[in-house]
Amino acid sequence: MTDQPILDLGAPPPSNPGDEDLNLANYAQRAYLEYALSVVKGRALPDVTDGLKPVQRRILYSMSRMGLGFGGANGNAGAKPVKSARVVGDVLGRFHPHGDQSAYDALVRMAQDFSQRYPLVDGQGNFGSRDGDGAAAMRYTEARLAKITTLLLDEIDQGTVDFQPNYDGSTEEPRQLPARLPFSLLNGASGIAVGLATEIPSHNLREIADACVALIKTPSLPDAELYALVPGPDYPGGGQIISPAQDIADAYRTGRGSLKVRARWKIEDMARGQWQLVVTELPPGVSSQRVLEEIEELTNPKVKAGKKALSQDQMQLKASVLAVLDAVRDESSRDAPVRLVFEPKSSRIQQQELITTLLAHTSLETSAPINLTMIGLDGRPTQKSLRHMLVEWIEFRQLTIERRTRHRLGKVLDRIHILEGRQTVLLNIDEVIAIIRQSDEPKAALIARFNLSDRQAEDILEIRLRQLARLEAIKIEQELAELRAEQAKLEEILASPAALRRVMVKEIEADAKQFADERRTLIQAEKKAVAELKVVDEPVTVVVSEKGWVRARTGHGHEASTFAFKAGDALYGTFECRSVDTLLVFGSNGRVYSIAVALLPGGRGDGQPVTTLLELEAGTQLLYYFAGPAAASLLLSSTGGYGFVASVENMVSRQKAGKAFVTCNEGETLCRPSLVAGAQGKVVTAGTPAAVVPPATHVACASTGGRILTFEITELKTMANGGRGLMLIDLEAKDTLAGAAAYTRSIRIDGIGRGGKERDETLEIRSLNNARAARGRKGKAADLGFKPNRITRVE
Repeated sequence: MTDQPILDLGAPPPSNPGDEDLNLANYAQRAYLEYALSVVKGRALPDVTDGLKPVQRRILYSMSRMGLGFGGANGNAGAKPVKSARVVGDVLGRFHPHGDQSAYDALVRMAQDFSQRYPLVDGQGNFGSRDGDGAAAMRYTEARLAKITTLLLDEIDQGTVDFQPNYDGSTEEPRQLPARLPFSLLNGASGIAVGLATEIPSHNLREIADACVALIKTPSLPDAELYALVPGPDYPGGGQIISPAQDIADAYRTGRGSLKVRARWKIEDMARGQWQLVVTELPPGVSSQRVLEEIEELTNPKVKAGKKALSQDQMQLKASVLAVLDAVRDESSRDAPVRLVFEPKSSRIQQQELITTLLAHTSLETSAPINLTMIGLDGRPTQKSLRHMLVEWIEFRQLTIERRTRHRLGKVLDRIHILEGRQTVLLNIDEVIAIIRQSDEPKAALIARFNLSDRQAEDILEIRLRQLARLEAIKIEQELAELRAEQAKLEEILASPAALRRVMVKEIEADAKQFADERRTLIQAEKKAVAELKVVDEPVTVVVSEKGWVRARTGHGHEASTFAFKAGDALYGTFECRSVDTLLVFGSNGRVYSIAVALLPGGRGDGQPVTTLLELEAGTQLLYYFAGPAAASLLLSSTGGYGFVASVENMVSRQKAGKAFVTCNEGETLCRPSLVAGAQGKVVTAGTPAAVVPPATHVACASTGGRILTFEITELKTMANGGRGLMLIDLEAKDTLAGAAAYTRSIRIDGIGRGGKERDETLEIRSLNNARAARGRKGKAADLGFKPNRITRVE
């Protein structure tokens, strides 16, 4: 099978640069593409046929040539291991002229039972650990082929695969190995090429074998039945896949996805009612050392670069972990490869509380990517689905069996031909001896007398006299009968696709019976662990200054005049809410940032700049604030005259960078949000006394040109994902929306009058009814005597 280029690299450069100019950009582009092709096909990506990268294939083939196989047909112990340095030297000298350390690293990985589901190398000595410890130097370790590599190498001398010259042409190496099972799925692969990457998880041998058999028997097997046979990856270290079956199926269908995997544990009861949590299996790529480092970072956090003290999040997280965890230790050993022991703060701690805290804040629960990218049968790197991987391997295996059968048939026919010649000789032994003794050219004479072929005549001349005994004739007859029966079977396989499929199925089932083992990874859908900070639900008042300093004081009913601020700063507003509520911050870029009220600094002092609690984009200004329950809803509008209703819950984000929520066109800005309804129904703003706020029934819009429009709030749309909304008022040219407020009885309009003097006017429901019209109309001109710049609800 010949590889095909993945890209057309164009014509080669001119042989004589002086004859014609070569554009440097074109030369650089082509040179880089050639380099990319070399990395993709010659180093980083596995082949769908045998699941190996070139260096892995060369190592296994070299070890096979050195006679380092494990076991044999008679079940003996196999070859004695040799120094890894000897293996690496042979690989580098014959097939892989690169760095010795890279070749040794590939050898080490194939020997690690925590890296590969079915290790291909049987290593003796220190081959590293799952905690990241490196292997001993190659002069200390020894290696031989594992028994399962017989599935890769046993048929290599039976004409099953093509060979190609090695790097210096002194010998040949196989293009692929004649894999009897799809090792691309059994052991998986991980690699990064140029512009491509692969992340193939390992799978259970029995499940993959069953899927292959099912596809051979029923090529149109439905996806649902295929995914029932292969329910998910089977990682070397076990663990538990908690993603739903649909997510796993989608990843297999598209060739790309991400699965949630968590550790497995047990609870050990101890004396006097004590207990401890013991983790025995870890997710793929996670080590005990990594988990211990994460616990240390949680319980003893370091001040972040550029900061003077620990952040509120760090302190809160430290307190929550130390509230449930007393100690952790690693008791892993040879008998227990993974044993992480977590001791609770006290025996009264709920077991699920400790488990959830650890899963939410450490790598005991993590994501495992799936990216089924590999070199296909056509020689091109492609992202494949699970079905395509299996179908291509089945096609390769079918071709391999066909080539093996033709190779064997040729051997059988040649042996039959030889034996038929010997049979002729035995019937005329005296005459044959006389011809050989008397003839000057016995070979030609034998051919002419007995109508033999050149091959038969040559064999007769080289035969030993003792093979001419009468007993030998009986053996020839028996061997001929056996060979002709084998010939018939081989010819049937080549002539009948059904017979070939039967052979394939029989071999797969036999190999699976010999090498299959139990699944290690449990597949059971669970919800992602989320550690919720315990907050006492109590009344608090959130105080926000005009320059963005925030604090929270316990209780309600505080006098706004008693709050002190830094020089040059003043009160923006106070919000009477609960400690379990959320503070929303609205930015000039249309993003909404959220901070849990429980995380705000206490009421003593000036508070803390809200910018230290958020991650703002460069140039973003914070415009407005609101604190309230998740069920509260706000009217959001922009100076372009558009708006919509959204709940606080819709605007909350776990990210400090907030979430894009209000769409403003170029030149437009966000107007002050207005409370529509809230669970507590209470809000206090600067200069306004506390009052119970009933759900709003109408919306009032005011333009900077002095026009007012009111309509029922039911004409607005509630948009959970944000956006621009609907047109609130039809603005005249060069006019903008000063604001929109949801109200029940009255509103207040603020603005600037003559001489720059601040003015305001309160409009009651009678005046507002005079401006009533359908949403999106121009509204009615109001004789305010000043230019509006803000509109707020007054109850």
